[in-house]
Amino acid sequence: MQRKHLRLGACIAGVLMIFYLAFVHYQEPNEVAIVWNKFSGKFWLEKQAGFHASPPWVFAAKIDTRPVRVSIASASRSFNKKLVQFNPEAYREFVAVEGTRYYWLSNRISINFGYEDEHRGMKDILRGYAYGLKSYPFITIVRDYGESE
Repeated sequence: MQRKHLRLGACIAGVLMIFYLAFVHYQEPNEVAIVWNKFSGKFWLEKQAGFHASPPWVFAAKIDTRPVRVSIASASRSFNKKLVQFNPEAYREFVAVEGTRYYWLSNRISINFGYEDEHRGMKDILRGYAYGLKSYPFITIVRDYGESE
């Protein structure tokens, strides 16, 4: 009898886990999600925090909207740091440049020995646009730390 209850509990937990992974995404109050439907090709911005249920062919990539410090690691004595922030109102321009994918996966597998600053995921993408030659509407440079500061 005891084994039967354990199996039933494990089965229910497994079904709930599969349901959560396939149909639900959660975002914090400081995040937005770029959501796209693989069948129709449509995408939109989800601003409301909390749990969101959707069919399994609808994917959501969460982006933190808080300012983040980015830099180019170097052995030089120059001070090159910027405080940048993703602008969710320009998400269409971001998708036009980057495409729809899980931005969290960007640069996940790399080894940077010798530097304490490692940029992964969206932070790595923001760093690229912060130090790029062209300015984009989806990134806001909150502060540029120069050598005099």
